[in-house]
Amino acid sequence: MTIDPNSRIAVVAGGTAGVGRAVVEALLTRGYRVAVMARGQSRLDDMERQFGDRIWTRSVDVSDGAALTAAAQDIAAEFGTPEVWVNSAMLTSFSPFEKVEEEEFRRITETTYLGAVNGCRAALSVMEWGNIVNVGSGLAYASVPNQAAYCGAKHATEGFTQALRIELAQAGRPITLSMVQLPGMNTPQFDWALNRMDRKPQPAPPIFSPQVGADGVMRAIDTDAREILVGRSVLKLMVGNFLLPPTVERQLTKVGVSSQKGDAPPEGGPGNLDRPDPDYPARAAGSYGEQASNRAIIVDGDFARKGAALGGAALILVAGILLGRATRPREESDRPAVQDRDRIRRLPR
Repeated sequence: MTIDPNSRIAVVAGGTAGVGRAVVEALLTRGYRVAVMARGQSRLDDMERQFGDRIWTRSVDVSDGAALTAAAQDIAAEFGTPEVWVNSAMLTSFSPFEKVEEEEFRRITETTYLGAVNGCRAALSVMEWGNIVNVGSGLAYASVPNQAAYCGAKHATEGFTQALRIELAQAGRPITLSMVQLPGMNTPQFDWALNRMDRKPQPAPPIFSPQVGADGVMRAIDTDAREILVGRSVLKLMVGNFLLPPTVERQLTKVGVSSQKGDAPPEGGPGNLDRPDPDYPARAAGSYGEQASNRAIIVDGDFARKGAALGGAALILVAGILLGRATRPREESDRPAVQDRDRIRRLPR
């Protein structure tokens, strides 16, 4: 293969289905040539037939760090040095924790968390500058029942990403590391993941199309954002867990399982933990397209966090003022206003 020295190169790990597949198409539309890695060879072959020499493919399990780093070296040598790297591979099962065997929990963690870690290590071995994006979830802020392994992996990815971002800044490397936190997405994971619930799993509403997730990834690349939040549901999880975590947990105790159940009966089957589904085509969308929105609010996480902090402080201040008025003895109503101001200053912020 002849390498075009002017081509822009991107890499997507987990790029044959779901949000990763939508990101591949978004990058191709931007003029990138894209290296795509995933476990399923048949889906990689489908994509090669569709996109030709605009993509480079290899069957890699992201939990194998050595294989992923070797693939990165080959991408740089055969296709070009990447300036964008997106880690989007994931596994999950819809199961109560006590029914999840240790090996199952480990497999989900190795792919969803260590897959991102291995991807960052591989990317840094070849990238000179550019953007690394770890695809996360609103469940990194507020976990749901029946997906303990996946939620734990997303929390871990958030912590790892922050630590690595600081190290890159210390080293002065011109590489931006971003997290993109996604809402419920209409991806194939709900068709092929191991399921022990009494109904077929669904994305917790509101549901969005994979292209919305890809828009969030592209926003992170375009703006060098530290974090991007996609959808009001993610904003609610972040703000709610920041301000009122007991309330969030009580609500999820009531609806956390039911919101993940669709109307159809369970389909059974072993799931895709040990091997990819050989019959599922290389596509972004799953089975809930009729319920999925193609638009969502996409905001910078730091901007949203500042707004939540200021809003929370204002809420506490207003509540304190009202509480002070409600509980103040009637005979004190004519005290000088300065004493009211002193009392307000002592409120926690």
